[in-house]
Amino acid sequence: MPNRLSDKRVFITGAAQGIGRAIAEAFAAEDARLFLVDRDESVLAQTAAELKAKGAILGHHATDITDAAAIKAAIAEADKQIGSLNALVNNAGVNVFAEPLQSTDEEWQRCFDINLKGAWNCCRSVLPQMIDNGGGVILNIASTHAFTIIPHTFPYPLAKHALLGMTKSLGIEYASKNVRVNALAPGYVATQKVVDYWNSFPDPEKAKAETMKLHPGGRIATPEEIAMAAVFMISDECPFMNATCLTVDGGLSVMQHQ
Repeated sequence: MPNRLSDKRVFITGAAQGIGRAIAEAFAAEDARLFLVDRDESVLAQTAAELKAKGAILGHHATDITDAAAIKAAIAEADKQIGSLNALVNNAGVNVFAEPLQSTDEEWQRCFDINLKGAWNCCRSVLPQMIDNGGGVILNIASTHAFTIIPHTFPYPLAKHALLGMTKSLGIEYASKNVRVNALAPGYVATQKVVDYWNSFPDPEKAKAETMKLHPGGRIATPEEIAMAAVFMISDECPFMNATCLTVDGGLSVMQHQ
């Protein structure tokens, strides 16, 4: 079904690479108008140029999602460039992994600022116009860490649990305003972040093999597979899906591990 997002004007965070870029590409292929933000200005500009060359209609702006004023300004710029926003994808995030007693105050603050506060900054800035315009849809990219706990990944799961709580709270609060708020929870995805995680171990290849072994299918997701689910959740194909989370992890979170 082509042009599934032709009526969507979407603000996507963390859009320069990885899952964010894959989502932008998939949305553009479905005829959405996009406004891409990321804190990496050079990579963002390259991504935007490459998507425009393929025919995407988009604007972009380098910004820090933890800065509420900067996000408000970026959303105002998005309104000028692509029209009043009716969709938001909170994709930007950062892995902050440690043993709890080894975690520092600085790591705690960084984890919650980016993974939770940043998403709230975007929601708070875009919700008023969605409500005024008769509705919209917000998709928060969560993680299987939002409902499972893996040792030595503190405090990341706390932030993702909280993001899921925010998703449910906003979804219930604004359902009567025709605003849907949902989450998408990937498991391991073949992004640079995951490669960097493997490389943090003394034997990266062994770490990679152990990750693959966790999955029933013996592999992890591609960013494009996560993007396919995001297209569905932003589209009008699931109009009664609200305040919930779609898990896309190949069965990782329900597989019994030895």
